[in-house]
Amino acid sequence: MQFLLLILACLGVNSARALQFQLQANVGELFTYKIEPQLFNWTHQVISEQFRYRPSLQNYPDLPSWMRYMYSHEYHAGFLYGTPPISAAGKSLSLDVVALNRQNYETRQMVISMFVAHKFITPNVVQMKIDNLNWVHLMDPGRVENLRNIFRKDLWPGSKEDLSVVFMESAVNMGGRLPLRPQQREGVIVHVGSFSQFSPRLKELQEEVRPLYKLPSCTYKRTSVQKIFENVGFKLDWCAFKMVGMESPTEVLYHNNQATGRLNEHQKQHQQTEEQHRHIEHWMGISREDVPMRNYIDEFAFAFAIPGMILAVLLGMLSAVLCFQHHKFSIHLDYPMSSTVQMVQCSDTKPMQPVTTLKSLKDPNFLLDNTSLRSQSPNNSLYQLDSGASGIYARPKPPPYKGGTLGRNAVDI
Repeated sequence: MQFLLLILACLGVNSARALQFQLQANVGELFTYKIEPQLFNWTHQVISEQFRYRPSLQNYPDLPSWMRYMYSHEYHAGFLYGTPPISAAGKSLSLDVVALNRQNYETRQMVISMFVAHKFITPNVVQMKIDNLNWVHLMDPGRVENLRNIFRKDLWPGSKEDLSVVFMESAVNMGGRLPLRPQQREGVIVHVGSFSQFSPRLKELQEEVRPLYKLPSCTYKRTSVQKIFENVGFKLDWCAFKMVGMESPTEVLYHNNQATGRLNEHQKQHQQTEEQHRHIEHWMGISREDVPMRNYIDEFAFAFAIPGMILAVLLGMLSAVLCFQHHKFSIHLDYPMSSTVQMVQCSDTKPMQPVTTLKSLKDPNFLLDNTSLRSQSPNNSLYQLDSGASGIYARPKPPPYKGGTLGRNAVDI
């Protein structure tokens, strides 16, 4: 029994022991590393997606900020990649990679020691997007070498010695959209850089694709170098093809092997520029009293004068319109329209005297007086219309008023 326990303990120690690897990365240059089962002495895979990996900075839960880990279902392996910045130059890193076998849940550990070497960042960079590839396809050294050969042999011969891939990332991680069909490739963004100046052919290509920068994507556009990329299996999005360059710093030329013959000339130029800067006077600030004062009176007057003039013109036009309308209205009042209907006038024989005399309501004879209850009918002549408008607005004669016999209680009998 003790012998079996000893064997199990030995197996556990062997499975849990950490393997050591030494790697090196350069500042400003893409670093890639493939994590596969062979690193953990696992030789075969029984089930699909059998192995899983979890890398992290030693004694920390995550990776460095410039490094990314992604697992590829196509290659059944994990990949570490990234571009070290200048701040990481001269530092050593230790990464813990824990591997899990999903068949028997065995775990193994590997420690990767990495040193970031100092290197001058390439000032001249060509940025492009490849539509027919995923990020994992550029982990293949053969594809990367084919891409570099296009520039070193055809487009950028001066970069033959120091051309390198300085950046690589999936187009989806850079803000792109996933393709509608899962079978289509996501696309990958690649930057290549060198210390040499851009070739005339690259400059012509830049001018050729410059009008396409306002478009979000132009996979349908073809250029004069289209065949060069398609012959090795690269389809570029020419809207994303850009050249970013700057003058190489002087200290880079000291460490550049191609600049050994021009070292003295650059040293002389550097000394001359330093002497010129020494003779330039330092900038001296002016005092508060010397600061010119700005007068706002003219600006305020100009701001109110133009609106005031416009308002005066509008008021004058409005006044003229109102006066014209008033004059036209007064002309219409001087010539009124003649009425074709005469007012009806009741005739009375004694205009200055009342028709009846007021009587008391208590008198019963008052209610029986027909003359007091009967009104005079209007004259027939007053219903005649004007001779020019005869037959218009004719009114019929009103019927004569008939007085009824009322009783004591003022009821018509």
